[in-house]
Amino acid sequence: MEAMILAAGLGTRLGPLTDAVPKALVVVRGRPLLAHVMDRLAHAGASRLIVNTSRHGDQIARYLREHAPPGVEILVSEEPDGPYDTGGGFLAAARLFRREGPILLHAVDVLSRIPLEALLAEHHVARARPDSRVVATLAVQTRPSSRRLLFDDQGLMGWEHREEGDARRVRESVGAVRNFVFAGIHVVEPEILDLAERMGVFPIRELYLDLAARGYRIEPADVSAHAWQDVGTPERLREAETGSW
Repeated sequence: MEAMILAAGLGTRLGPLTDAVPKALVVVRGRPLLAHVMDRLAHAGASRLIVNTSRHGDQIARYLREHAPPGVEILVSEEPDGPYDTGGGFLAAARLFRREGPILLHAVDVLSRIPLEALLAEHHVARARPDSRVVATLAVQTRPSSRRLLFDDQGLMGWEHREEGDARRVRESVGAVRNFVFAGIHVVEPEILDLAERMGVFPIRELYLDLAARGYRIEPADVSAHAWQDVGTPERLREAETGSW
């Protein structure tokens, strides 16, 4: 299985820690975030791992050379004029994927006990349905957040950012609409790399909304029951040191 760690973010909210080191190498419980995520992906069956990098990318590349999990091939997707955000970064790495099956994407600043094997299995079940147009399965939660993805009986259909008053629906709803928060872990079909019509710098959420508007299905997988920690700020970093993830 192929996987990608989205590690090119600048980590500005973690400053001054990230002034001299990339967010991916910020240490939690004695190990860099990157190491925790690599281990999780390798345990889930990833044998080929792509990591995107931007500022301080040389430090990440050096760490990967010295600490790659046994039996896992590592490739680096550089974004020298980046970062390109999650969507742009994924598409920029397109040439590195073999496209032999679903790709597991994982944010570098997310630590969790979410069973990745179960997420993959749920995606396979969705893909196996007759006339399935499922191209991605997103790990989602019911935790409080001002940013929410909207799903109905046919998958993703909208997005809202309550603080900014931004609400968008890309198609008419079918059945009840449910709100979820994205957990930073997703399974995608490699065909998405060819279906994408965007270029440049953009969040992967926009790619999913584009596809939903065109009739493709992006399914939610509710992982609220599992320990999860976003390490995006100094406060959350302190929480991660003692959390249950």
